[in-house]
Amino acid sequence: MRVKDKSFNATMNTDFEKDLEKIEVIPQDLGRVILNLITNAFYVVAEKKKQNGQPTGVSEQPGYEPTVTVATKDLGNKVEISVSDNGNGIPQAIIDKIFQPFFTTKPSGQGTGLGLSMSYEIITKAHGGDLKVETKEGEGTTFKIILPK
Repeated sequence: MRVKDKSFNATMNTDFEKDLEKIEVIPQDLGRVILNLITNAFYVVAEKKKQNGQPTGVSEQPGYEPTVTVATKDLGNKVEISVSDNGNGIPQAIIDKIFQPFFTTKPSGQGTGLGLSMSYEIITKAHGGDLKVETKEGEGTTFKIILPK
C-alpha cells in the first residue's frame, strides 16, 4: 500500500490461537489468498480514511483509525482463518457478486476483479474448504477461510 500511497498507515492486529494443529494445505496458494484478503482490507480502510477527510498517515489525529485483524481459530474438525477490517463494509446490493470473476468495486485500473474469485476457487476447489464473508455497512467486513483438518 505504501508504494501507491506514501502516507498510508494502518494498525495490523493478530489473534492466533495457541497450539493450533497443523493442517495440509498448498502453502503458496493459501498465502496468495491471505495476501489478497489483507491487501483488499488495507485498500478499504485507506479509502474510508480518505472519505473521512484525514490523511492516511496521521495516526495522532482523533477519529477513525484504520485497522486490519488476522486471526485463527480451532473449530473442532476445521480451522478458521479470518481477515477483518473496519472499513465501510460491502453494500448488500453487491454482496452476491463479490466472488464472481471480473467483478470489482475499485476504480478502473486499480483492480482486475480476479482476486476474490481466484481466492474462492483456491479455498473451495483446491482445499475443500469454504470462503465466507460477513459485513456491516459503515462498520467493516470479515472474510473467513474455513479449512478441513
